[in-house]
Amino acid sequence: MNIIEQGIKEKLIKISEDEKQITYCNFHRPRNYSNPEEKVQAETFVKLVLQYDYRAERIKMYEMVTMGSERKEADIIVYNDDDCSQPHILVECKNDTVSEQEFLQAIEQAYSYAYALPNDVKYVWVTSGAKDEYFQVDKKRNTRITQPDIPQYGVKVLATYKYVYEAEALKEVEGKQKFFDLEIVEENVLTIRFKQAHDALWAGGQLNPSEAFDELDKLIFCKIWDERKHRLPGDPYDFQIITAQKEEVKNWEKLNNDELRRAIRDIENKRLLERVNQLYEEGRKKDAEVFRDNIRLSAEKIRTVVGYLQDINLGETDLDAKGRAFETFMDSFFRGNFGQYFTPRPIVKFAIDILPIKNDSFVLDTSCGSGGFLLYALNKIREEANRMYPNYKKDTKQYGRWKKYWHDFAEKNLFGIEINEQISRAAKMNMIIHDDGHTNVITEDGLLSSNDIAYKTTNKGFKYNHFDFIITNPPFGSSVRKSEKAYLSSYDFGKKVPDWLDVKGKTTISKRDKQNTEILFIEQCHRFLKEGGYLAIVLPDGILTNSSLQYVRDDIEDKFRIVSVVSIPQTAFSATGAGVKSSVLFVKKHSSEQTMHLRNLKASIQINLKEEFQYFEHLQKWEKEKKRKTIELENFYNPYPSFSMTELKKTAEYKAWKEELNAFYSEKVNDLKEQLQDAYLKERQTKLPDYPIFMAIAEDIGYDATGKSTADGDGDLDVIKVELSKFINHLEFNNL
Repeated sequence: MNIIEQGIKEKLIKISEDEKQITYCNFHRPRNYSNPEEKVQAETFVKLVLQYDYRAERIKMYEMVTMGSERKEADIIVYNDDDCSQPHILVECKNDTVSEQEFLQAIEQAYSYAYALPNDVKYVWVTSGAKDEYFQVDKKRNTRITQPDIPQYGVKVLATYKYVYEAEALKEVEGKQKFFDLEIVEENVLTIRFKQAHDALWAGGQLNPSEAFDELDKLIFCKIWDERKHRLPGDPYDFQIITAQKEEVKNWEKLNNDELRRAIRDIENKRLLERVNQLYEEGRKKDAEVFRDNIRLSAEKIRTVVGYLQDINLGETDLDAKGRAFETFMDSFFRGNFGQYFTPRPIVKFAIDILPIKNDSFVLDTSCGSGGFLLYALNKIREEANRMYPNYKKDTKQYGRWKKYWHDFAEKNLFGIEINEQISRAAKMNMIIHDDGHTNVITEDGLLSSNDIAYKTTNKGFKYNHFDFIITNPPFGSSVRKSEKAYLSSYDFGKKVPDWLDVKGKTTISKRDKQNTEILFIEQCHRFLKEGGYLAIVLPDGILTNSSLQYVRDDIEDKFRIVSVVSIPQTAFSATGAGVKSSVLFVKKHSSEQTMHLRNLKASIQINLKEEFQYFEHLQKWEKEKKRKTIELENFYNPYPSFSMTELKKTAEYKAWKEELNAFYSEKVNDLKEQLQDAYLKERQTKLPDYPIFMAIAEDIGYDATGKSTADGDGDLDVIKVELSKFINHLEFNNL
């Protein structure tokens, strides 16, 4: 139950049925609940009563404060007495999307209200829901000392490390700073926190958005690592702003209030910087591949980010919620600022749901981007664990088995390759947030050989003939040139094999000058797959339809059992900035014996047909005829006997005649080739293995070209998924 639901249950607030208005128990005029700032204020009011134990009748909402000739409205004032004449805490609320600069302005605004009140306010609390700042105020001395929190009812802070409990008599108790418990938050709250922390880092141009993203990644890593450390109850977290005492400042008595405030903040920042750097180094010792460079933020910038994240319990926040929050923030960043095009989530989910992935399956994405396919595979196994161990939250034994079931899969069975270091780092962070698996996401060229990958990354898990499933969306449209990449010559698709109907009977294999990356990735995926393993790959439709790429389709047919082709609309990638018409191809790897058998069978059919049709005999005969006719006609039709043969060939009459003669024999050759091709297709149908292929066209995939939802669920993909899953299960059950 969230804080608003608790407030409604305790009758502290009442929200209208259409959720447009809210009424407070201590303020009887309805307010506009559609206003984001009002929602923050409602949450704050309920917290003051239920979490801080202040009485609702001592809390005033929307109090008018006289400031010179103006009267302004303070959001919340908490009083010490029933008459509400002794203000204790002033609260300023802002909506959860305010920038860091706007938040700092809100602090100044809160202080102006506090100083304008006739009686002294002891504390100021500024909150946006996403971020909180607390201050102890002494209006007479004009002090502004940061606090870890405001005191609960019955407790007042005399100094940073001293508390006085008010009962029948005042009793002073010495003790350490009160360290707050971490809070489990919802997905939307976490998304906002990530975004605001990022915006605070790059705002003003001190860092570009890309650098800010990297630095925020590092601090999220520190936050997660901090939560995983063992500590006694009540011990502070390192990833937390811990306030300092004025006595810790050298010669503090001689400083004015502003100097003292800055000196205290400098001490706090220095200590925070040391603790965060220590966390970072501890984490990097466990996995140096996650981050290779140091944190490059100032102590003040680190404090800003810590302020947004310190009170969140990332470890206990729902795995799906925190994962989606990070992905939402990450995808919007890359799409808006980095020009990267990631696979839309409905397509990712569709491909993963189709495949019979188990917790002992080895899964690879050769172009993993931000890790979407890997994370949905992990989610599939985790959901299976939930079904197998439904009482894992209550039963300790079940919990251990539940955790091992999916966590071992995440850590040992999920592998990803991403060539862009920044995106690869984001994928690793994505995996860390989903509770590990990041050690098998590497930054490397996915077209390198497995030996080169093992040598360059020291990760020996990327082995050929090893993976049960490969799910990937390789980069489209770019080419690898032999002058740029030495490995092009090691790919079959990097070589050019003469057509079986080549008129000169060529058999020599030559090197291509270049080849499209998506075509090379098909071959690389085949190498990584074990026999019987599945490949689901997003490909541009040109590979499936262009006549010039028939050799690619032939090779796919030799190496794989084609399972399904699912056409997706051209708008599928429009929202991410790409517009290539694509399909998802599902195939199952043949054994090497089956591939060799198919190739030999095709070659045998071709050889027999060329013999049966006397292909080369006809070509030789027509070539001789053409030469003879050329000589005869040159001698007979030469209208200019005085011309040399060279001069004759330059005339328009000769060129027209020669062109007509060549066209005549070219047509004869092409007709023969067509007859052979038709005969080849018929022979293939009778001699090659015949099997069904699942074909589908998805016109509606749940969103339009702008990314806006068009249906409940994923549109046509939901229907196709059910039928294709049945089809694949049938293949597996019958070993087809």
